[in-house]
Amino acid sequence: MEKIIIEVGSTVTKVDLYDGEDIKRLEEKTILFKKNYGVNHCLNEEDVLELIQIVKKYLEKYIDIYVCGTSIFRKLSGEERKEFLDTFKKETGLDFHIISEEEENHLTVKGATRLVSGRVCVMIGGGGSTEIAIYDGEIIEEVNTSIGVIDVLNVFPDLSEDISKTSLEEVMAYIKKHLNLPKLKADVLILAGGAHEMFARESGITYQENKVYQDHHAPIMMDIESRIRDTKKYFEEISLNQIKEKSSDPAWWDATRAMCAFALVVAETVDAKIIIPTDISMTYGIISGS
Repeated sequence: MEKIIIEVGSTVTKVDLYDGEDIKRLEEKTILFKKNYGVNHCLNEEDVLELIQIVKKYLEKYIDIYVCGTSIFRKLSGEERKEFLDTFKKETGLDFHIISEEEENHLTVKGATRLVSGRVCVMIGGGGSTEIAIYDGEIIEEVNTSIGVIDVLNVFPDLSEDISKTSLEEVMAYIKKHLNLPKLKADVLILAGGAHEMFARESGITYQENKVYQDHHAPIMMDIESRIRDTKKYFEEISLNQIKEKSSDPAWWDATRAMCAFALVVAETVDAKIIIPTDISMTYGIISGS
């Protein structure tokens, strides 16, 4: 039976279809839950309505739908949480599952490593949280931090401009001060939880075929030297405006320089030699447990 999984993050809402054998990404939509929460100190009513409309669109065609939220939804106070959950249930007939940092980490790592042998690091980057795990047959170390790309973008708003005025090194230094980092090492860093593969293909980042393991959901990789070189270029030379002009969701690109800095901080910490960008999210983990 077909199943829809809707994962609602602080910045990006992802819709996946599981057809009984494989998973296909149907939609990604930028809804700035965390950014607008920071302004209003509560969930933005228009953001909630936009989410409900997305869910209703899929209810017209699919019966089995699972909706979950991360990051900003974990921070809702008791009364605000109850009001949101009750409204969502009333409008859609569905439960909204709030996923803990630990659950998000485990579910995403399960999907990202299902075809991996050997030790890897998995970074799950989001708008308001970052989860990092060292995996070697099982998770042997995990660290979570309630800081994400929107937090960094709030500090360095010029990262969303055509060319960044803030240097990559300055952003990385800020992230190092605020991000909990693992102690164990891994030669391979897998980026998950967001559209990392899509970013690589559309941003000008150099990549090649994934030679570490075969997974059609993780088809590309890059060596650390080229990733560092290309990230500096992405900060200093590549026009973000030109990329946005070609995008169906230009707002999504605002935090991509921040995400690049997160990736390099983690890669440097674990001594990664290879980075594998994927679009894998919690879906595989959710499916395997359903």
